[in-house]
Amino acid sequence: MPSQQKKSASPILVVIAFATVYIVWGSTYFFIRLAEQGGMPPFLLGAIRFIIAGMILMTWCIIKGEKVFVKRDILNAAVTGLLLLLVGNGIVIWAEQTLPSAMVAIMVSSAPIWFVLLDKPNWSINLKQKSTIVGLIIGFIGVIVLFSEQLENIFSGGGASKLPWMLLLLLGSISWSAGSLFSKHRPTTGSASVSTAWQMLIAGIAYIPVSFMHNEYSGLDLHKIQTTSWLAIGYLVLFGSIAAYNAYVWLLQVRPATQVSTYAYVNPVIAVILGVVFAAEHISFTQLAGLFVILGSVLLINLAKYRKEKMVLAVE
Repeated sequence: MPSQQKKSASPILVVIAFATVYIVWGSTYFFIRLAEQGGMPPFLLGAIRFIIAGMILMTWCIIKGEKVFVKRDILNAAVTGLLLLLVGNGIVIWAEQTLPSAMVAIMVSSAPIWFVLLDKPNWSINLKQKSTIVGLIIGFIGVIVLFSEQLENIFSGGGASKLPWMLLLLLGSISWSAGSLFSKHRPTTGSASVSTAWQMLIAGIAYIPVSFMHNEYSGLDLHKIQTTSWLAIGYLVLFGSIAAYNAYVWLLQVRPATQVSTYAYVNPVIAVILGVVFAAEHISFTQLAGLFVILGSVLLINLAKYRKEKMVLAVE
């Protein structure tokens, strides 16, 4: 990315874009929980959210005259959308029926660890860095810390375990990383907006049979769904699925990628604050410790990239 392009961006717009990505993406966990508490079934929530957001974004792309029907791009978008939005985000939506939104966000914060481990084409580069190796080891320690309470609960024979849901969230994080890497190594021939629109539309449609499989439509009365639930869905569509993503894409064009990736440090913190303050969720010291250990590992994993990027900018 030319340095001139990065320097020409308005500082005010950069701040607004970062604030959008930081706050909105971090708040989506809370609003998913709010939508479900208002009576919206989880997979129907996913279908409504992504179909509406995809239709809005696709309509905008068509109005701009972009080419939207490219077979290869649609197929790649389908794989990416299913891995990210159906499996990755679907597990988050499903798990929030049982787990606090803050705890879900903490579990998902491990995604950057799997991103490095699954990025086989770059193993020779990433795994040569000592900071990356140390970061991966610390990251796994953080994951173990997160699971420690539930494992102790199982062995002590106390209460219903949340371990299955936590394992599902781990699977969701791996799926999110795999989908991100698939998208990275198979770039679209068109705009990112078109690809995203297809991802959301395809994933949204895929949620419908999943919703039927979970018998969500049996006895469903949309009139009984609370207004807060619909408002939360509106927030997720407009801000979570459209505004924040477009801000993210724009930031990648005008700022260093490693700087933009700092959302991974901020999102779970925002989610924890919202969950504790507004939803009276309880987060244990062990869970907070696991969060900060994982965030520290992500920082170490990215440390080599920060240094390399700084050297490149200095040369330019």
